[in-house]
Amino acid sequence: MGLFEIFWIVIILSSLLPVIRKKLLESERQKLISQLEKAHDSRVIVLIHRQETISLFGVPFFRYIDINDSEEVIRAIHLTDPEVPLDIILHTPGGLVLAALQIARAIKKHPGKVTAYIPHYAMSGGTLIALAADEIVMDEHAALGPVDPQIEGLPAVSLTKLVRVKPVSEISDRAMILADVADKAIQQVRQAVFNLLVDNYGEEKATRIGSLLAEGYWTHDYPLTYEEIEAMGLNVRSKLPVEIYKLMNLFPQPIRQQRSVTYLPERREKPGKGEH
Repeated sequence: MGLFEIFWIVIILSSLLPVIRKKLLESERQKLISQLEKAHDSRVIVLIHRQETISLFGVPFFRYIDINDSEEVIRAIHLTDPEVPLDIILHTPGGLVLAALQIARAIKKHPGKVTAYIPHYAMSGGTLIALAADEIVMDEHAALGPVDPQIEGLPAVSLTKLVRVKPVSEISDRAMILADVADKAIQQVRQAVFNLLVDNYGEEKATRIGSLLAEGYWTHDYPLTYEEIEAMGLNVRSKLPVEIYKLMNLFPQPIRQQRSVTYLPERREKPGKGEH
């Protein structure tokens, strides 16, 4: 075999390796999801987005909840017997309110028990989906977030405050229109949260939680801890199954750059621990 033939074999193998790796990774994901389903007698749905950017011709690229996600989740629910429990694993910065609400309402209507697992974070639209579940299971360091609407990148509650504290004569027509839209958006999201919670928590608690999450009590990116979610009165517990952490490792961030966090990936025990 000549040098020319070896060169082309190397080129072909190099082009095939990413495809092979992707197939192997997908196979490992399916295997672990199958194990989770058998262990819980449930349908497992994974909704994972990576918030970090990927350099694509110099243009940042973000993943978020979109209509394709809502279509896929609803399709998975349709393929599930009504009495089979749903386990939805969420790792997302949020996304389109329309898509998030479609998913939340679909899992809310599912007769079987729905459990939302949060290994790291589920902000904004991800929180809406989690609120629709019968139970939320969070890592002790994980976070949910407020669901207050954003109008053209501005907090809706701030726009409504603007028209309350500033003379109308000093407010532009555009700002007045945005404030009117913001007021409607807050009412809509607050009512949506109420509808998701009222069956499990009653009217009083659903109203209180809806107001807290939708009316701008915190900034939109504020991470609500496990303790804060528990204090609200939501049905939440800690201690995720270890398989969920393993599953997260099978959804690596595809950034092609030097890792910023490095460690030896085995468990460290205190010297002498476990010895008899």
